[in-house]
Amino acid sequence: MYRWWSVICGCASIDKVVITIITIEVFNVVHKITPLRKLVVGAALISLALPLTAANASDDSWPQGPVSFVMHTQAGGSADVFIRTLAESLEPQIGQPIVVINTPGGAGATQMSRLKSAEPDGLTLGINTLSHFTGMLTNLKGVFELDDFSWIASTQEDVHIVFANQTSEIDSIDALIDKAKEGGGKVSVGGFGPRGSTQNIAISMLENAADVEFEWIAYNGTPDIVAAVMGGHVDVGVSNLSALKTFFDAERIQGLGVIADERLASLPDVPTFSEQGVDVDTSWVQVRGVFGPAGIPVETQQQIADAFHEAMKSEHYQTYARNAGITDSWMGPEAYTEFASRISEVAQAELNE
Repeated sequence: MYRWWSVICGCASIDKVVITIITIEVFNVVHKITPLRKLVVGAALISLALPLTAANASDDSWPQGPVSFVMHTQAGGSADVFIRTLAESLEPQIGQPIVVINTPGGAGATQMSRLKSAEPDGLTLGINTLSHFTGMLTNLKGVFELDDFSWIASTQEDVHIVFANQTSEIDSIDALIDKAKEGGGKVSVGGFGPRGSTQNIAISMLENAADVEFEWIAYNGTPDIVAAVMGGHVDVGVSNLSALKTFFDAERIQGLGVIADERLASLPDVPTFSEQGVDVDTSWVQVRGVFGPAGIPVETQQQIADAFHEAMKSEHYQTYARNAGITDSWMGPEAYTEFASRISEVAQAELNE
């Protein structure tokens, strides 16, 4: 089976005469196969240094070049850290350079607009989170719909953590709740996206469970959230461990609570919400996946999903994922498309509460 942008080079030991015969036969049928396989055939011929005529080369219309990942956060955000880490294993596998383009703004609107208008050739992709689904139900409702995109693969599940400045007197969820009750809703929480975003819904769950109200302050990425917490612009922040780990390691922030069934192995001192008497739905975790413009052929989507999931098995990536407390997710195009529809229904129910 051909893989996304990969070239199977195990034929180096075949006799040159046999290679030439095979090459002629392959080129005779090249116009009867999919565009993706045209690319594979073309790359294979080049790698074998076989002569190609200018006419034949011009007939191969499949786009070649860097694979662009358009991101909805600035550099340093959780999704950005994910794709930059995985790229180290993914690039050599697909044989193409990966270019990360950070386009924060509009809680994902800038990224989604670029992807929606991109060619459905598999060369322009993005990383999505649950905020993309909640956004299409709130601030981006009527602007984008699920059918505007190809939902290709899931990759990660990442729990939500509420945190504060290392020197803050708010050192637990109980302390946060007490301060909110005393302050009459003037306690501020910084997170990604507007009301209705994934992180905002996580905080809404806390508000509902503790019967308190916070002031929500929206930011474009985890670095901005951390900077606001460190600078005293907000009382606490909420984000995911994958982007917060370095700040925890540097003892710049303290964890107040994690929305999970058990404590994280990499943050054993941070208690869960339930340990502190706050019951919330621990299934509400951040999910990251790969998506692109609508119309990407299903075969190409599957090859992209396979390439991602194979790269995720590398030792380098697994070390990062385990240290960050991330759970791997392996849904392909069909399952992830169904998930997108199902989680949108769950989000709608949460937003209606």
